[in-house]
Amino acid sequence: MRIATWNVNSITARLPRLLAWLESSGTDVLCLQEAKVAEDQFPTGQLREIGYEAAVHATGRWNGVAVLSRVGLADVVKGLPDDPGYDGSVEPRAISATCGPVRVWSVYVPNGREVEHPHYAYKLQWFEALKAAVAGDAGGSRPFAVLGDYNVAPTDDDVFDPAAFEGSTHVTPAERAALAALRETGLSDVVPRPLKYDHPFTYWDYRQLCFPKNRGMRIDLVYGNKAFGEAVKDAYVDREERKGKGASDHAPVVVDLEV
Repeated sequence: MRIATWNVNSITARLPRLLAWLESSGTDVLCLQEAKVAEDQFPTGQLREIGYEAAVHATGRWNGVAVLSRVGLADVVKGLPDDPGYDGSVEPRAISATCGPVRVWSVYVPNGREVEHPHYAYKLQWFEALKAAVAGDAGGSRPFAVLGDYNVAPTDDDVFDPAAFEGSTHVTPAERAALAALRETGLSDVVPRPLKYDHPFTYWDYRQLCFPKNRGMRIDLVYGNKAFGEAVKDAYVDREERKGKGASDHAPVVVDLEV
């Protein structure tokens, strides 16, 4: 079984690439982030034509998450039970579903913007809500994983130059502590192998030639419970999908399971 996560940075802009990638990669379940469309504009018809069901939690221009599956889609839950919300509204940043023998969450963690910004406090509160939401499945016997754009680099090795991020979000002790607390529910980091270079970065800014210079970050993560981790046979960053015209600024992270 092949499971992947991918921040597509607008499914409308990326649809031809997404459809082609799903067919060529043999992915069974895809956790998708930053759909940036309303649910009634999501391309469920085109996905159905190539064999995928879609569970979608999206409201419009920003955010939006989905789970795409060709091995079944059941027990869908949209959002976090204790989502703190931001600026008076709850954003579509999490969705879970059971796909065959595996249960997954697709998450798009708030960016945080700047350390002193209210969005940063919201990010940490959102992590607390995520931890509470997944704790039961994380400690269970069924293969379970939380996949998505976490907007946190777990260690200094997960950024191209730690000095370049000093004082910025994505690398602060509080954010990394939130990741550690999430792992303490019974989850482990499934670290993918890179297809090129030494570090499995998953995100490269569009600006300043970051991709060709490999000035990247590993912020798209797969956190799986014990049963999930024991089933992992391979994991890699599909760096090729970051190349070329019209690419997302994130690459898919792919995990192969024997379940």
